[in-house]
Parts: sequence; C-alpha cells; structure tokens
Amino acid sequence: MHIDIWSDVVCPWCYLGKRRLERALEAFEHRSEVTIAHRSFQLDPSRPRHETTSRRRMLMAKYRLSEDQVKAMDQRMEQTAAADGLSYHLTDAAQTGNTLDAHRLLHFAKAQGREDAMLDRLYRAYFSEQQSVFDTASLATLAVDAGLDADEARQVLESDVYAQEVAADLHEARMLGVSGVPFFVIDGRYAVSGAQAIEVFTQALAHAWANRTTAS
Repeated sequence: MHIDIWSDVVCPWCYLGKRRLERALEAFEHRSEVTIAHRSFQLDPSRPRHETTSRRRMLMAKYRLSEDQVKAMDQRMEQTAAADGLSYHLTDAAQTGNTLDAHRLLHFAKAQGREDAMLDRLYRAYFSEQQSVFDTASLATLAVDAGLDADEARQVLESDVYAQEVAADLHEARMLGVSGVPFFVIDGRYAVSGAQAIEVFTQALAHAWANRTTAS
C-alpha cells in the first residue's frame, strides 16, 4: 500500500502530521508493506527566491492578526507539538520565504534514497533550530546532515534541476483540489486532510488496507 503526502517544509502542521502518521504506522501490522512518497507543496510560491521576511509579520498580514495574537498562536502551536514529542521554537526572529529550492533538494534526496531523512532535517532545522531553509549554503549543510554528498547537493541547488518535478507535484495537488497541507492520499483512493489525531490515521490505514485486500 502506498501513501502520498503533500507538505511544505515551513508548515508547522505538516511536521506534526508526519509525526502522527509515523506513530500510527508503528502500530500498523502491515507497516512493512507500506511505502511513502513526500510530494511538494508551496504555501506561498509567489515569494521571490532567496529573499526572506519575518514569519510573524507574514502571519499578521495573512490572517489580519495583531502581534500578540500571532505570539499566542505560536505558543499554542509549540505546546501542541511538544505533546507529540516535537520541539518547536517559533521566535520573533523566524523568517519565511520561497521553498522551491528546499523541495528541489528533497527530490534530489529521493533519488538518493534519503528523502525521509532530508525532510526531517529540514523540519528540525526550521522549527527547532531557527536555521534557514531558503539559502544555498544552509541547504547544502543540511543536505550533508541528511547523508547527501555536499558537492552534488550544491550543484543541484545552484541549478534548476528537479524544478519540473516540483511543478508536477504542485499540478497534481491542484488537480486533486488540495488547498492546504498536510494532505495524505492512502492507496490512491483515501484522503486525509490535516494533521489529524493518531487514531484517525490508524482508522484510515485499517480501512484502506481492508478494502485493498478485499478488492484483491
């Protein structure tokens, strides 16, 4: 059984959703027969590449919130993540920007069999360590942390390699009507939207598997 996951590396709910699905899979008796592919989604592809802006200022403008409201929202997010074993530090200094290069790097990592490790490293860098996931130097360092070759990663980042693969993922998301992430498609037929509770993923996995085996 196969699972496609659309996500963006600057989406706090995406990291949480990934962790909750993993927890559900740990208890799934057919885990060894499940494959996962991480698909690209950009929350704001219109932002210029290699330029960053205040994450909090972006949220204030996007949702028409005050600074205090955004801070309170971030505190709730940190608490929610902590309950699932994730350490978020959503500080005033956090930046946001265009994630195209991070997604291209993920496609490169996929070709090297390091996709999951690369995605985890990007999430941890951004949400826990306040590291940039937007500039070439930082992304190349994170690629090495995930087990990729530094020179090869930099060559990818300094080119437009894998841009078409990212565009294809975005196109498929639009065709599916995906407007927010994380978005999970199990066995090509069953969709789960958002960072649902572990129990929801558990039920979805069981339902998809039961219908798959019945059909076969």
